[in-house]
Amino acid sequence: MDTTAKIYEDLDRILVTREEIRQAVEKLGRQITEDYQGKDLVMVCILKGASLFFTDLIREVDLPLSTEFMAVSSYGSGTSSTGVVRILKDLDRNIENRHVLIVEDIVDSGKTLYYLMQVLSQRHPASISIAALLDKPARRVVDLTTRYSCFNIPDAFVVGYGLDYDEKYRNLPDIGVLHPRIYQADDA
Repeated sequence: MDTTAKIYEDLDRILVTREEIRQAVEKLGRQITEDYQGKDLVMVCILKGASLFFTDLIREVDLPLSTEFMAVSSYGSGTSSTGVVRILKDLDRNIENRHVLIVEDIVDSGKTLYYLMQVLSQRHPASISIAALLDKPARRVVDLTTRYSCFNIPDAFVVGYGLDYDEKYRNLPDIGVLHPRIYQADDA
């Protein structure tokens, strides 16, 4: 998609280009391959936002691994978390004694992942870690550490490469800051 496409008109600016994403995902895949050699790895995609990142990432991991999917909700249609986490789709398989790597699109306040870490830890995995495409540490309100992240970003509302605003913009191949006129109009 050309950056002159109409969908780009809703962005204030591009924060991370598709080429920067590609390079970061390749590098992260190599690191995960190294770190999980000889381990029973289960990579868990947090739907819907992490789906593009997850798909690209697992193709860069040179290990036999299992995939799982979870869907959680804490945002609704706004620009900030409601703080109430609901599991909409749970894992299909047992993770006991397996190494779990949660793959998330963005770590913001950390509340959702903190909750998921607690829930999944009760299922007795051998280990549990987080891989995030984007980390926004300025917004963190809980004690949560991501083992892997591709990019630390400023406190801005971002869309693209799976991240959305009201279920739109996931198809942008770059990550951009959504222009405030888009969501301020909806908040009015």
